[in-house]
Amino acid sequence: MAEIVQQRIEDRIPELEQLERVGLFTKKEVKSIIKRATALEYKLHRLIVNKEDFIAYIQYEINVLELIRKRRAHIHYQFKREEIEFPIIHRINSIFRRATKKWKDDVQLWLSCVAFCKKWATKGQISKVFSAMLAIHPDKPALWIMAAKSELEDRNSSESARHLFLRALRFHPNSKKVYQEYFRMELLHCEKLRKQKEELEKADMDLGEYEFSAVILSGKLAEVVYRDATEKIKEAEFVISLLKIAAIFDFTKELQDSILQDLHTNYTEDSLTWDFMAKRELEAPGAGEELLTAKGRASDINRREERCCQVYEEGLKSLNTEPMWTRYVAFCLERLKRKTNVQDLKEKRQRRLLGVLQRAHDSSLLKENYYKNWLEILLSSGDAEEAATVALSATQRYSQSVSVWSLSLQTLVQLGSGDMARLFHDALTHVNPKESLPLWQLQLQWSKANQSAEETEAIFKRGLLSPVTAVAMEMKELYLDWSYSAGGYKKARKTFASLQENRPLSKRFFTRMIEIEKEQETPKINNLRDYYERVLQEFGTADDDLWLQYIQEEMGPLGRPENCGKIHWRAMKFLEGESVERFTSKYTLLQTGHL
Repeated sequence: MAEIVQQRIEDRIPELEQLERVGLFTKKEVKSIIKRATALEYKLHRLIVNKEDFIAYIQYEINVLELIRKRRAHIHYQFKREEIEFPIIHRINSIFRRATKKWKDDVQLWLSCVAFCKKWATKGQISKVFSAMLAIHPDKPALWIMAAKSELEDRNSSESARHLFLRALRFHPNSKKVYQEYFRMELLHCEKLRKQKEELEKADMDLGEYEFSAVILSGKLAEVVYRDATEKIKEAEFVISLLKIAAIFDFTKELQDSILQDLHTNYTEDSLTWDFMAKRELEAPGAGEELLTAKGRASDINRREERCCQVYEEGLKSLNTEPMWTRYVAFCLERLKRKTNVQDLKEKRQRRLLGVLQRAHDSSLLKENYYKNWLEILLSSGDAEEAATVALSATQRYSQSVSVWSLSLQTLVQLGSGDMARLFHDALTHVNPKESLPLWQLQLQWSKANQSAEETEAIFKRGLLSPVTAVAMEMKELYLDWSYSAGGYKKARKTFASLQENRPLSKRFFTRMIEIEKEQETPKINNLRDYYERVLQEFGTADDDLWLQYIQEEMGPLGRPENCGKIHWRAMKFLEGESVERFTSKYTLLQTGHL
């Protein structure tokens, strides 16, 4: 091993001598490089090698290259690159080869090698790196695309790029991304040839020696790719993505028309097709004179939006589905949200949206999230009667949806219309009990404001009987809070006493009672001890904070400090796992006055 390392270091001597001779490095720096390189080489020749050692060596050599570049710029010396930089670049490529051979599955290592080749102008090496990488990772479409782009952009070889895309499609015959980038590549190549021909014609040069095929210049190769892609992948979204790529280029009108015709013919059963076609109407050219005034521009925009709606209406004749209505509503909603100073345009947009929402609802094809938008518009425009009707209709359409019931009940509470008690009962009957907590909370909020204390308490008692743990626990906590605010301390004590043995129990239920006791003018320490003892029965094995709070209570003006030792002993006995360590640390801080 020592002989191999020595030989590699000796191979570096000529380049290092050259660096010193031309004044890029000092003698001391050269010695430092030899010492560091020797250490790094030894690591690469151990019996068990680490990837990090290869990366460290590569990074060191790149740092040397960067330093040489800066020194050259500083002293304005640009000669002898073949004798100085080239050996270092060759050595880095060699280390990358050894590393990628050892760790073939590390894609990031391969890509680092590609990035190095690009930066240090060793583009001839890139093809070899990609070729070796793709032989090991043919299952990754992104790498095929990257390799093809490199051939086109770095090596200016459309033929090699095309060959790579065709190979990629053998491995990934249904990859949308590969087809999209292949399609884009053919159009880019076509654009490049057209520009070359144009420049030659401008220079009055003889085009005899240059061959510019009319078929290629017209984008026929891209059309072939499109036909092949759409034979394999029959999706409107994919076809539209290819159309958008074609639209980037100014010579593809015929191709775009052909793709549009394809959409009209084969993909009208997909709502995305109609959505795309409708929105294209927004880009249609407008009347020039009208655009000079705000009203004229608003009128032009309104006409475009009307044409969009006509396309949606046409689509609904053959495709009366929820996705189709969803796209129609989404379009109208998006247009309404656009800012405009022309009130007439804003009103037309609102009327249009309300009409579409109503028709979608009448068809039972309106998605539940749009009812919220519908109600917001009606409420903001002051149409309380219609808002109440829509709120009730929404609950009939989505009778099992908690979010729809919450929204509708909030709206009806706000409007003060309807038999709310019956509606809350219906809501809790229809929804999944596990999801019903928001409805219980909303009902209590309404009852506190609109019903007698007896009726509100009846709701609490019904909620306590819920089979859902989360609901029962929350109702218990809210019941205690309400008892205190509505009936004072005695009522709260009575509620607590009646519920403290009824499971499920929450820590918050007990700590709230402790807070209530401490809020009194003369808190009773015996009551506080009872509450702490009861909560520690339930949660004392895991909650170290409760024990500390109990100790702090005894250390306070009402407590007996001599009880702290007993509580500490019990805590150490009761607590389990990591909570013991936490308790010990916090107790120490408490004793030293740091907590």
